[in-house]
Amino acid sequence: MWDAFSHNLKDPAGAAIPFFLLFMVIEMFAVRREEAHDRDEQSAHQVKGYLAEDTRTSLTMFGASIAFSAVFRTAAFLLYTVLYVHVAPWHLSASNPWTWVGVIIGVDFLWYVYHRFAHRVRIGWAGHQAHHSSLFFNFSTALRQKWNQWFEVMIWLPLPLLGVPPWMIYFVFSLNLIWQFHLHTEKIEKFPRWWEAVFNTPSHHRVHHGSDAIYLDRNYGGIFIVWDRLFGSFQPELHRPTYGLTVPVDTYNVWSLQYGEYKKIWQDVRQARGVRDKLGYVLGPPGWAPRSHAGGVDRGRIGAGGGTLAE
Repeated sequence: MWDAFSHNLKDPAGAAIPFFLLFMVIEMFAVRREEAHDRDEQSAHQVKGYLAEDTRTSLTMFGASIAFSAVFRTAAFLLYTVLYVHVAPWHLSASNPWTWVGVIIGVDFLWYVYHRFAHRVRIGWAGHQAHHSSLFFNFSTALRQKWNQWFEVMIWLPLPLLGVPPWMIYFVFSLNLIWQFHLHTEKIEKFPRWWEAVFNTPSHHRVHHGSDAIYLDRNYGGIFIVWDRLFGSFQPELHRPTYGLTVPVDTYNVWSLQYGEYKKIWQDVRQARGVRDKLGYVLGPPGWAPRSHAGGVDRGRIGAGGGTLAE
């Protein structure tokens, strides 16, 4: 077990951070003139380019997410190692190229499952919504990462049970995250049709970040878009999305952005009358309310409570 645990945990995403920042700066300069020209013609919900305070908030959230990720990943890696060494009926070889193919596909499929859960179950959305809180869609938005990763690390549990080396899980997931970085831009319009049919692209991911009714809770894939096509969650880009939550947050306070939805859940649970209603506020879809409260605003993308996360 110690040999498995002490195996060097390689993290390509960590090595890619300088390139993330470099491409963000390049994109920032590329859109600077366009942003200045278009700003007066756009509504508050159709802003483009970069806003200094928004970008600073995203980078702050990214920096802190690295520390939180180290804690979650270390704890999960220990659990994966125990399962891999003592429970898995066999151990897959990392020297076999088919193992890599299988793990890349498996990690992406489990990401789809987790990602869909994070949008459709309120307690999962409470952590994930921070990533969707910006009105902008650019490479800094890709770095606007959540700090609450408990559900994310649990989704990989089937892999060590199937004999996947724990270090390989994180290596492949890091490759998945690197892929997802380039999805967060408006400067890439469309790839060839065959590419758009198989892979997740900026066009598909712009839909995912849209708060328009037709775009809500669509396109969950990481590397591949085929999961969305197979399971009925695919939506092509029909028009430029309105980014952010359905009711935009009016704060750049990172603590409110990260934990405000948990506070709203607690408030809803406290005022709920019965066990069913209490569980509904936690495990129901975002925006769920008891029948007596039905017909209100869609709270699924705004931070529960129908308002903002500002304090």
